[in-house]
Amino acid sequence: MRKTIIDIKAAKNATPIVALTAYTAPITRLVDKFVDILLVGDSLGMVIYGMESTLPVSLGMMINHGLAVVKSSSHAFVVVDMPFGSYQESKEVAFNACAKVIKETGCQAVKIEGGSEMAETIDFLVKRAIPVIGHIALMPQFVNALGGYRYQGRNNEEREKIMQDALAVEKAGAFAIVLEGVEESLAREITTKLTIPTIGIGASAECDGQVLVIDDILGLTPKPPKFAKQFVDISKLISDAAESFASVVRSRKFPDETHCFFNKN
Repeated sequence: MRKTIIDIKAAKNATPIVALTAYTAPITRLVDKFVDILLVGDSLGMVIYGMESTLPVSLGMMINHGLAVVKSSSHAFVVVDMPFGSYQESKEVAFNACAKVIKETGCQAVKIEGGSEMAETIDFLVKRAIPVIGHIALMPQFVNALGGYRYQGRNNEEREKIMQDALAVEKAGAFAIVLEGVEESLAREITTKLTIPTIGIGASAECDGQVLVIDDILGLTPKPPKFAKQFVDISKLISDAAESFASVVRSRKFPDETHCFFNKN
């Protein structure tokens, strides 16, 4: 059976939540049974499309990839990122966009970046049956405002802002929150104070769960971030396969009789 919001909420102070990004049907089928959450991240803009940031990602792109992940999974709780510009204008615009994503993909929840400034919108969505995961601290959609991809919580001012954002998102009704690029002790403190699960990415092992980008753990990212860990390197396998294919084609060894069709009449 597919994981539900009840399962995710129950993971607070329990067995850590395992989350991975997924963008395509083949990858989803391979990882679905091992994870609690599949996140269709707007990171697909950089991972799949080669964009320099997540900012150009469209709602249509998120819906297409979200649908592929939902259709190809049966176990994990599927969350779709709301892309930049789809929810910031007003809470009503956010509702229309989130409802469209859920209706057209079949996902179980959406993820929204932003802290105190998004609390009113999160509250509006949750009261209208849109389950929301929050995302604070290092927020890729805020890359221009933050001055780059730098970890957060470097000084008392940043720490206080992030803590207030976490509390505001929880109070607004988010059922979980992603802490990205957060100084370790601050991530631990937030996890202790909140009653909803925290999911870390470049945060603390004491968070209630962890999420990574699938390409980072597979060794497909040329320059992975500090917080990413590579668990296998499939880049060489792919290169070797392409090299072998090119060799047998150029030597006319492929296709052989096994891979051709013959009229038996």
